[in-house]
Amino acid sequence: MPLALDDKWIWDSWYAHDGQRWHGYFLQADKSLGDPDLRHFNVSQGHAVSDDLKTWEHKGTCLRPAPKPAWDDTTTWTGSVIQGPDGVWHLFYTGGGSAENGLYQRIGHATSRDMHSWERVGSGLCLDMEGPNAAHYEAEHAVGHWHDRAMRDPFVMKDPDGDGWLMYFTARAPGIAEANAGGAIGFATSPDLYEWTLQPPVFAGDYGQLEVPQVFRIGSRYYCLFCTADEHWSEGRKAQAGTPPVTGNHYLTADDPRGPWTVAPGFLDGDLPCYRYAARVLETAQGWVIMGFADGGRDSFGGYVMDPVPLKVDDDGLLYIAPADRGK
Repeated sequence: MPLALDDKWIWDSWYAHDGQRWHGYFLQADKSLGDPDLRHFNVSQGHAVSDDLKTWEHKGTCLRPAPKPAWDDTTTWTGSVIQGPDGVWHLFYTGGGSAENGLYQRIGHATSRDMHSWERVGSGLCLDMEGPNAAHYEAEHAVGHWHDRAMRDPFVMKDPDGDGWLMYFTARAPGIAEANAGGAIGFATSPDLYEWTLQPPVFAGDYGQLEVPQVFRIGSRYYCLFCTADEHWSEGRKAQAGTPPVTGNHYLTADDPRGPWTVAPGFLDGDLPCYRYAARVLETAQGWVIMGFADGGRDSFGGYVMDPVPLKVDDDGLLYIAPADRGK
């Protein structure tokens, strides 16, 4: 059974394993809105648990926008959950505020002992486009060039080469004439999950936005999953890809989590209209799987997270989904 609710649309999701069960977190909005395009600014975060990523027990809403006025009083969008060395669980999430009509995104931080009742750390704000490395980003809203000031979808992982922590997020690079060539994977580092330092992006180019990044390692290679839309492919990417633009999930590859990162050939998991978006890759006892929400476009929006399907790696280290597993 998919991760679904009768009265709410579900879209972007992220996952954590507590040693016994999977915890799924997701964006949700009431179907009573009527138009699924309205969901983004009528959003809260939901929580469910599962033994197998297929049968889900819903726990209800676990985070919602803060009372006004606050930097995140309009949206609490996509994030990631990770456990610290002291057993405390950390939620990093995207926030937007009414003072800027939700168009400036920042990264928030909340903690929990039970993985459901989240408390913001201070105001919740833990990372913004500030400091000397902000010059490497489109730190102000480039009105007329792009639709927002992008700083969202944080993904946090342990630094495999040290004692600290790494954060990746959706961003944009400055000064690029072609809007669809300015997408970036932003980067930040922390010694303790509480204090974060903005670093230069680890990747920029090829797409207008690389949403919902997730970094993972299979064997000796690192992969950065992301999602994007057909209308956000750059002219250069269209020429190089060898496939027509589609909407869905693709990835970068690298030998080190700090890069350099390279766009993989082709496109991993895309369709028109989009079939699966904002995918996540998880390692299970049965192997690697990929799961994302059913899209279908505005006129036939799915609004639920589909069951996982196997993700495989070929002899050249490239990811693929077998045709029999695509579920279409």
